[in-house]
Amino acid sequence: MTTKIKIPGLELDNPIIPASGTFGFGYEYLRFYDINVLGSICIKSATLEPRFGNPRTRVAESQGGMLNAIGLQNPGVDSIIKDELSVLKAVYNKKIIANIAGSTKEDYIECAMKMDQQEIVGVLEINVSCPNVKEGGMAFGIDKDVLFDLIKTIKEKVSKPVYVKLSPNVSDIVSIAKAAQDAGADGLVMINTLGAMRIDVHTRKPILANTFGGLSGGAIKPIALKMIYQVYSEVDIPIIGCGGIENTYDVIEMMMAGASAVEIGSANLINPFICKEIIEDLPNVMKELKIDKLEDIIGVAHE
Repeated sequence: MTTKIKIPGLELDNPIIPASGTFGFGYEYLRFYDINVLGSICIKSATLEPRFGNPRTRVAESQGGMLNAIGLQNPGVDSIIKDELSVLKAVYNKKIIANIAGSTKEDYIECAMKMDQQEIVGVLEINVSCPNVKEGGMAFGIDKDVLFDLIKTIKEKVSKPVYVKLSPNVSDIVSIAKAAQDAGADGLVMINTLGAMRIDVHTRKPILANTFGGLSGGAIKPIALKMIYQVYSEVDIPIIGCGGIENTYDVIEMMMAGASAVEIGSANLINPFICKEIIEDLPNVMKELKIDKLEDIIGVAHE
């Protein structure tokens, strides 16, 4: 029985990866457990310049999940490399995923090139849900031509595998995924959060200061599964499934839909031990479901 998975840039002991924005820079979780049990770690988004994020309130609970409008708060890529990755390298002995965000094409490219030079980084994860300021604030991942140009240019400038984290806020996820593959992407991460909002009935105003935020948590898992299932049969590159994973059976379900590995997000904020617990439980569930090798179940729901 084996939980090992190999995808471009990463040789995983197991398919469990904490998602960007829910696990800090990784080393913070050492107070809870040995993070080396993780398949990999997707660290907090890096932008070219420091970002202070959106005004508060930035988080709101919702049925089956949560909304966030953090605004990609981070100290900037240079500070992350100098102060955060140096600490992580001392305590984590595997390759990580560096999430890259930006407001312009040039921001993405320069940030990706800086992360590409870091030994600990195995994969560059390009977050295309960011607003493109030169295109009136429309997310890079909504227009397949804009996305193609961005990913193609990044691929020409870096040597490490490039994965694209897709936004679900589109009418045709398959065409967006194909554009990423055609541009040279080595893999996909799907899905990012869904646009959503909450209203405080007492104040009669939106709860989030930004009005709108991204919905994550168990409520979006069926949507993530549908989109992964749709895309899997149309592309030839691996998918990292993300969206609403809360237990071991959710991991198996994602893989059967077509994911080669998974990223676990909001569940870390509820239970900081969740990734460790799922890794420990995987052999038990595999035995129950008569699975010898996890890689054998990738996409089996299509057969």
